[in-house]
Amino acid sequence: MDVLISVDDTDDVDSRGTGEVADLLADGLVAAGLAAGRGGVTRHQLLIHPDIAYTSHNSAMCFPATIDDDGLEAVIAWCGRTLAAESEPAADPGLCVAAPSRIADPAVLVGFGRAAKERVCRKDEAFAVAGRLGVHLSEHGGTGLGVIGALAGAGLRLSGSDGRFRGKTAIVADGGVLPVGALKAYGADGVRAYVDGVPVRTALDDDELVAVGDAQAKLVLLDGQAVLLVSPSQGGPAPWELVRHTALRAF
Repeated sequence: MDVLISVDDTDDVDSRGTGEVADLLADGLVAAGLAAGRGGVTRHQLLIHPDIAYTSHNSAMCFPATIDDDGLEAVIAWCGRTLAAESEPAADPGLCVAAPSRIADPAVLVGFGRAAKERVCRKDEAFAVAGRLGVHLSEHGGTGLGVIGALAGAGLRLSGSDGRFRGKTAIVADGGVLPVGALKAYGADGVRAYVDGVPVRTALDDDELVAVGDAQAKLVLLDGQAVLLVSPSQGGPAPWELVRHTALRAF
């Protein structure tokens, strides 16, 4: 069974970030034999607002894992214990574990995630949505306000088109140019154009050339895939060039 595991608010200003904790959970589940596999961690940006308490960027982290059909409760228990142990004392961590195949109305979860990008959501609202959908949601310290972001992160990951994958990889290219097919070796399911701030849905052909320069591969989640974005080149050595990390903040 596939599940989405989402966490938020595990850190303080001087500690490791929530992304590191999410990776620790993902690797730990596999090492403990509770998951047969795990996917990449995605970062989902939520609303920045004076009425929302957050450490630095107000973003939630989510990853998919494949578990036994009868292993959900064990996974929830392990994640809860580990999250509580690995979070900072001043943090307000929240945990969401959702099995998409068991959610009768996935649009409600996706809708909550999108709402958390646009308005201030409440903790009781998050618990009400989770209860309605049968999604696990729990707080593991402090005020527990991280449950809002945790639920939102699961909804945004479920949408298939929100967030950036954690981590980036330096690209090696003689002459600073690579074909699209070679770029896919850096973890991308596809390479798509990003024009005027909008990703084009059609993937580029494998033989199209991309100028990479000193850029690093930073993947975004689009249509359920890990996608590398390129934009029309401004007089460079190839028709396309990698979209820089700083331009991907919209994701």
